[in-house]
Amino acid sequence: MSSEDLTTIDQVRKALREYERPDAADTAAWFFKAGPGEYGEGDQFLGIKVPNTRRVARRAKGIKWTAVPELLQSPWHEERLCGLIMWVNRYPKADPPEQEAIVRAYLAHTDRINNWDLVDTSCHHILGAWLLSHPEEEDLLDRLATSTSLWERRIAMVTTYAFIRAERFEPTLRVAELLLGDEHDLIHKATGWMLREMGNRAFELEVAFLDEHYHRMPRTMLRYAIEKFPEPIRQDFLKGNR
Repeated sequence: MSSEDLTTIDQVRKALREYERPDAADTAAWFFKAGPGEYGEGDQFLGIKVPNTRRVARRAKGIKWTAVPELLQSPWHEERLCGLIMWVNRYPKADPPEQEAIVRAYLAHTDRINNWDLVDTSCHHILGAWLLSHPEEEDLLDRLATSTSLWERRIAMVTTYAFIRAERFEPTLRVAELLLGDEHDLIHKATGWMLREMGNRAFELEVAFLDEHYHRMPRTMLRYAIEKFPEPIRQDFLKGNR
């Protein structure tokens, strides 16, 4: 495979096709629930492994960030993922005005960030990093968390990973509380995951949150949140004995 730099979006597409695996595409469609009535309905896959998509994105470092929406409009899942990784790679190297422009473009294309891996690969690196330095904009998380869009709600939750890594836990707790009544399994998993990540750094804070809310948490959310708890405490939560 070539390692030359890529300078156009067409070259990015061509480079991705070098890693295409039609035999893996059906498995990817099953894994990401692209069937009728499923959350990823209609998505199309090339069967490219994520490390290879990242490899192509690194070769595209010279392409302007403003070209990425062309990839986000693609019907191919891996092209959209590659475009998001290009933004993730660019964001920390950009000056503040360009960082804000990337964030605004990201928010303008949430309808194309339309599967859980696309969200999880990008949101905390871009939106989360930006909100850490723009606390006056944090109410954006609340707006996303109460969106009718499944993907915007997941973006709200997973974006707080940037705050968790910075030892700031209030945004995670606030968004998690907003999502306690969400009906979608992908939100249950994301919320439990972020609570678990917070608990890895602030165990007592997570326990206090769970003690207050676990009776009305979806079971999947609770299981994800307490996955690494000491077994006696985990069982107390599962059995409702707290």
